[in-house]
Amino acid sequence: MKTKTIIIIILTMLLTIFLMVNSDPVDFDFLIGAPVPVSKLLVIGICILIGFILGFLVGRPRKTVTSYDTEIEKGFHNQENKSTLSDEDRDYIS
Repeated sequence: MKTKTIIIIILTMLLTIFLMVNSDPVDFDFLIGAPVPVSKLLVIGICILIGFILGFLVGRPRKTVTSYDTEIEKGFHNQENKSTLSDEDRDYIS
């Protein structure tokens, strides 16, 4: 196994153990209403899930579209159509 895979397995095991140890209820205050008793496991698990999703969205590479690429292609095609040979060179080749 690769080192990266082993590290991911170890971190997943530690996270699972951490969640299982913290399963006692806590009062969770919503913006409206009275505090609701919720398991720490659920609160921490949801926070971790939201963190992974946000990290994935922020960390993924962006697709960049630039006009520079199209300018290169335009210049490349224009150079193919133009002949850079002088009349003397054409006479020599012929």
